Amino acid sequence: MKKDKPQATVLYDAPGPRARTINLVGSVVIGILLIFLAYQFVYVPLDEKEQFSGELWGPLLDPSNENFDRVWRRLGDGLVNTLKAAALAIVASFICGMALAVLRIQLKSLMTRRFLSLHPVLRYTLRTLSWILNGVTRFCVEVFRGLPVIITIFFVSRLTPEIANEVWYNPVSYIPEDPMWYVVIGLTIYNMVVIAEILRSGMEGLPGGQKEAASSLGLSSFQTTRLILLPQSLKIMLPALISQLVVILKDTSLGALISYTELLNVGKQVIGVLDNPLQTYTVVAVIYILLNYSLSKLAQYAQYRLSRSRNRPKKLPKAPPTVAPMT
Repeated sequence: MKKDKPQATVLYDAPGPRARTINLVGSVVIGILLIFLAYQFVYVPLDEKEQFSGELWGPLLDPSNENFDRVWRRLGDGLVNTLKAAALAIVASFICGMALAVLRIQLKSLMTRRFLSLHPVLRYTLRTLSWILNGVTRFCVEVFRGLPVIITIFFVSRLTPEIANEVWYNPVSYIPEDPMWYVVIGLTIYNMVVIAEILRSGMEGLPGGQKEAASSLGLSSFQTTRLILLPQSLKIMLPALISQLVVILKDTSLGALISYTELLNVGKQVIGVLDNPLQTYTVVAVIYILLNYSLSKLAQYAQYRLSRSRNRPKKLPKAPPTVAPMT
């Protein structure tokens, strides 16, 4: 059988046999060099400091170690708290972000309307109100998107009790004692504006003919956004949305600022007792990598299913059987 020749691209010509051999030899040499450098400058210094000893790795990897059960019980509790805060923040950020995106699209549509059928006073009032609301929402988006997440969580944990003291006479029964809620609220405030901008850009990037077609069918601006623009934006912007969900999962580690016992904070507590930072952080990093990898694969599967259902040819209805005319 004849082998397929490598295809040339716009940027460079297809490599010939000699070029492919040189590339292969170069890749092998660079790989061997990287392995040597990793051994010389990573493994050897760590081995000299006895960082690979069973005394340090035993509580994490050896089930017969006396601390193994307690360490993994604590890590399991931290993992549950991480997943709990991430799940609540993801759901809240997605719902609030979707609502904010629809609101910004509606306000932008209202700014272009003249309201000529209304009384002049009411007409100018509505136009002024739409301009003010659009400016307020845009200001909030820019502020919350520009703030670091850790500062948002800190302000939420400090300002929520102060606001409750001003609003309620007995705020103790209203303020959540679990710091998880401060983490969830802080993550929601930041990520909902990012998700809103992702969805808004997806809706505004759709062809303008769809809005015109919906308007010709008698659909209102809100119905057009809810029934036509938003579903398409969710499908198109799905990779960016999933990437933001991964960011939410990783940002739960910032809860350590307010003493929330998530996975990374539990790892710090384990390090304080066992004095094995390299080993504990390695295990915690592997757990985070597995979680994010699973979420990314789930996103790829969802995108594959959506694209497959979108590209699947629709079956035409069967034609009714023809009846021969009677003679």
